Amino acid sequence: MTALKDQICEACRADAPKATQAESRTWLAELPDWRLIEQDGEPQLQRAFRFRNFAEALAFTNQVAELAEQENHHPAILLEWGKVTVRWWTHKIGGLHRNDFIMAARTDALYSGDA
Repeated sequence: MTALKDQICEACRADAPKATQAESRTWLAELPDWRLIEQDGEPQLQRAFRFRNFAEALAFTNQVAELAEQENHHPAILLEWGKVTVRWWTHKIGGLHRNDFIMAARTDALYSGDA
């Protein structure tokens, strides 16, 4: 099986299938630092990333933003001193899609320098 970070996101439509519970469990196994949360009634993936200072956190935020623009898939990003919290979900379907797990894996790769 191809690692999530190496998979290709597909264009998402409003009628695209949401990730099933079984799929979510399988994909989350590749993303041990991510949590499945619910925000405003929608399931989302969330992870907080730690940094030594604000400048490093800002640089990472910009990397995630560039990734999001490349894929036309945009997360919620909270930038704080030494910390960036990222939430991925698919707005069009009001929940999680395989693309969200792929983007979470690519976000991890940015953080570890493995992108």
